[in-house]
Amino acid sequence: MAGAGVFRKSGPASSLAMFEAEAEGLRELAATGTVRVPEVVDVGVASGSAFIEMERLELAPPDGDCASLFGRQLADLHRVTAREFGWTRDNTIGLTPQLNPRTADWVEFLVEHRLRFQLELARKNGHDGELQRLGERVLAGVPELFREYSPSPSLLHGDLWSGNWAKADGAPVTFDPAVYYGDREADLAMTRLFGGFPQAFYEAYEKAWPLAPGHEQRNTLYQLYHMLNHLNLFGSGYRARTMQMLRELAGP
Repeated sequence: MAGAGVFRKSGPASSLAMFEAEAEGLRELAATGTVRVPEVVDVGVASGSAFIEMERLELAPPDGDCASLFGRQLADLHRVTAREFGWTRDNTIGLTPQLNPRTADWVEFLVEHRLRFQLELARKNGHDGELQRLGERVLAGVPELFREYSPSPSLLHGDLWSGNWAKADGAPVTFDPAVYYGDREADLAMTRLFGGFPQAFYEAYEKAWPLAPGHEQRNTLYQLYHMLNHLNLFGSGYRARTMQMLRELAGP
């Protein structure tokens, strides 16, 4: 095992399923031989607390060469595909449940198990009124965004923001995944939120596997999922940006 020592995350015993899903996701990513992830050491319950243990890595900020390599590696990861969208089990996005039922149709999966799930959670959290009206208009318009685009079920990191990757031992490493099989554009959309990635990353990915026409508008749709999740997790500080995305997608 690379690195020195063990990194341990722990929580209440009720969080065991979350840690088990994280461990399974890390192992699935590692098995592709594409992107590097921390090696899972153990996962379980001890002294009333659930935990996951991984190899401890010395992390450093990535430079341009590291970003370019990660862009190529991510394209290789996305070429790993399944027959259907979803995954073998549900997991979490942050602390929010993420439902991953095997689904043949991407639009159905995206609408029902990503966007509508978050919108219903927002309603329960008191975000009603215009947010919900706009949300319904966005959901109704999703099929049109995929009228000429049919993605393959690519293996995704699932939570690929700038805080979930770094450089270790001179090469890129990524962690804290929310794995499932979905449209590869969803991973790239998340990279553009909350600080974004170096331009070298995008140039290398695009050279390895160019994106399809219309990805700019779908980018906003995929970012909406994460913005709704942040609204649900952290509150009204994310409402204005969520509403901006909803209005953009809903149209006049």
